[in-house]
Amino acid sequence: MNVFELTRALVDIESVTGNEAGVGSYILDRLLRFARSTGGRVERMDVEADRFNVFASWGEPIVTLSTHMDTVPPFLTSGEEEDHISGRGSCDAKGIMASMIGAAEKLRADGVGHFALLFLVGEERDGAGARVAAQSPRGSRYLINGEPTENKLAVASKGALRLELIARGVAAHSAYPELGESAVEKLLDVLDDVRRIPLPSDELLGPSTLNIGTISAGRAPNVIADYARAEIMIRTVGGAAAVEAALVSAAGARAEVKEILAVPPVNFERVEGFSTTVVSYTTDVPILGPGWGKPLLIGPGNIHLAHTAGERVSKKELVAAVDIYAALVGRLLSGPLSVTAS
Repeated sequence: MNVFELTRALVDIESVTGNEAGVGSYILDRLLRFARSTGGRVERMDVEADRFNVFASWGEPIVTLSTHMDTVPPFLTSGEEEDHISGRGSCDAKGIMASMIGAAEKLRADGVGHFALLFLVGEERDGAGARVAAQSPRGSRYLINGEPTENKLAVASKGALRLELIARGVAAHSAYPELGESAVEKLLDVLDDVRRIPLPSDELLGPSTLNIGTISAGRAPNVIADYARAEIMIRTVGGAAAVEAALVSAAGARAEVKEILAVPPVNFERVEGFSTTVVSYTTDVPILGPGWGKPLLIGPGNIHLAHTAGERVSKKELVAAVDIYAALVGRLLSGPLSVTAS
């Protein structure tokens, strides 16, 4: 199965966050068969219920290639054109998984060992798989994380602060609003103030950004809402504490602020000879922590196409990524002088 066929096979297994078992089982079975014939070992790393990471290694790993199995909703089956493969996860990050597996096959065909593959659940939501993996590092010195960078090495990525704002009110018949207290109106006022908070900027990463991603509230149109909730994601360029404190202050007594996820910005390793970029999204890298090694970030695909109805990945980039990942592993195995800090 070539990288195009594998990408399509992975895309066609629905794996919206929380429902990764199908694609995890497919990857686990494929890697078990590959490992038996190439001297590797494969491990199911349980996360919760039917959710698990997949780890495969050939010798004691010095370099680990890693990306995530989950996708954002909705599920979109694969399609194929002359120059690209489409479907949910084709870009973020099932095409990357396929390229990493292709690189592993190439490395083993050349007799190369001391590398590993780590595929994680939950990256799109809360990093659940990375949190479990962070508790059980395998001694790797370098971590090559895969996200869409158009096959350029990212030198830095923004952090992320995900918060819930919860407002509570008093339910009443909508014909007599004076008898109730609208949680929706409270929340809307808070969100208006939150949008006015000045956010920090960074010379390399640019400005912090804020997105109000979801709003849910109320029981019926003829009932004064006694509950309202919004989910907010802030792409941070520095410490999250000051930003969160500003939101808490803006909300005051009108809404509760709950931290769901706080991930710091990251500076990545550079390798001489590779084009570089800076990305505004975050990854599993800061959650995995230093136990999995010095981080690099690179992968096929354009992040502007990820999470969209038109998600797709270039076939040319997928093929190139197989060689890039294999070459990076070889470069990193040759010694620490191959890498300079960003």
